[in-house]
Parts: sequence; C-alpha cells; structure tokens
Amino acid sequence: MSNEKITVIEAKHKLFSINFKELLHYRDLIFLFVKRDLVNSYKQTVLGPIWILINPLLSTGVFTIIFGVIAGIPTDGVPPFLFYMSGNVLWGFFSSNLNKGAGTFLGNARIFGKVYFPRLVIPIANMIFNFINFALQSVVFIILVVAYALAGAEVHPNLLILLTPLLVLQTALLGMGIGLIVSSITTKYRDLNILVSFGISLLMYITPVVYPISKAPLGLGTALLLNPVAPIVETYRYAFLGSGAFHWVYWLVSVAVTALILVFGLVVFNKVEKNFIDTV
Repeated sequence: MSNEKITVIEAKHKLFSINFKELLHYRDLIFLFVKRDLVNSYKQTVLGPIWILINPLLSTGVFTIIFGVIAGIPTDGVPPFLFYMSGNVLWGFFSSNLNKGAGTFLGNARIFGKVYFPRLVIPIANMIFNFINFALQSVVFIILVVAYALAGAEVHPNLLILLTPLLVLQTALLGMGIGLIVSSITTKYRDLNILVSFGISLLMYITPVVYPISKAPLGLGTALLLNPVAPIVETYRYAFLGSGAFHWVYWLVSVAVTALILVFGLVVFNKVEKNFIDTV
C-alpha cells in the first residue's frame, strides 16, 4: 500500500476560519518569504541591512530639529532625541505592518493565482520581517536610554517595561488587522490605495509620536487617547522613559478595539480570498 499523504483543499464556509495546523505546516514557506524580504529590501545598497538602524536615527534626528528645536514642542522633561525615537520606532513598526498588510492581495496576485498556500502566510511573514527590524532598532533605542541615564538625564525606566511584549504584539496585530481590511477593500476599489498613505500620515499626527499627550489642549487629550495606537505609544514611552503617564483604562479599551479590528479583518480577508483573483 502507498504511504503518500493526500492533501485536500476545500473552500471555506465559515466567516471566521483559521486553520492553525495548516499554517504550522507551511512554516517553512513563511520563513522563506521572510528571508526573501530581508534579501530584497537591501539588495544593491551600499550599507545593506545597516539601513535598518540608520533609518530611525535619521528620522528621529529630523523630528528633533523640526519639532524640538524649530517648533519648540516640549517633551515632558526627557531628552528630545529619546522622546522622538521612542515614538518613532514603535510607530514605524505599526505603519510597516499596516502598509505591508494593505498590499497582501494586490502585491501577491501573481503568486496567489499560480499556487495554493494559506493566504495568511503572507501577512504573517510580513509581521515577522517587520518585527526583526523593530527588534534591532529597539536594541539601539535601549542602548541610548542606558547611555542617557548614566549621563544623568531625566530618564526613569520602570516596571511597566514588563508590558513590552504585549505592547509589541498588540501593535503588530493592530497594524495587520487594519492592513487586511484595506487589502480586502482595495481588490475591488483600487483608488482607495491613494488614500492609504494620506490616512497613515494623518493617523501619525493624531498619535503622540512627536508631542506628549500632556501638552494637548484640555479635552483634546482624551479624544486623542481614543485612537487605539495612542495608548500603546504612551505606555511604551512611559515604561522606558518615565515620560507622560500610564493611561491603563484607555490601554484596555485599545486592546479591545485591536481585538475587534483583527477579527473583522480576518473575516473580511477570509471572504475576499475566495474569489479575489477574479477581481484583480
């Protein structure tokens, strides 16, 4: 008798259906996509992967000059460079997951049309790739925090650092969830792609990346904290720098919103993946 393993591919009938066993079976493909992205991202560049570390340092330097020196926005007493980098690194991780998630269907239409594999493989691979970049940038950030603290700067890390894994996971899932929704919608309405970049830029400015919530006009700070990304950035910054405050109620609301967005994103993704190839 033959010992060949037969794989049966069936259409999904449930709105929310994730086959974790199947995803685990395709783990090698996930890491193959991660390796592909790592190689392609810095191919034919002079400095190669070092750009992973240079990018946040350069953008943080620009923020420090524009918002700290020219605009004179206060940073709750902490060194401006650390203040801006704390928000910049975490925001970059979120926006990368959103951007890459938003391109899941249109950016991979050719490969989706040629071979079967769980479509969630792509967003998961993107999330791992983005996490590698974030982890390396975080190492640089932590080194700077230690250096500033030893130099006597007003930097006060605290036990909320223990929440970092949860904050990072929430940031990744929130970005991916929004990205899946955008990706599903843009398979039919391509012109919405034009609004994505504008929407991300707008979202950054209503997130306390370049300013502290404490300096927002009375009443506006509360409204800003309803943005699910804001409590994550505020908590991350407070944990490492002691800047601002831990708004735990708004953070729990943010966790709930993240869960709802992720579930909705997966439902829409599952529905669209059945016939998106006929649309694109």
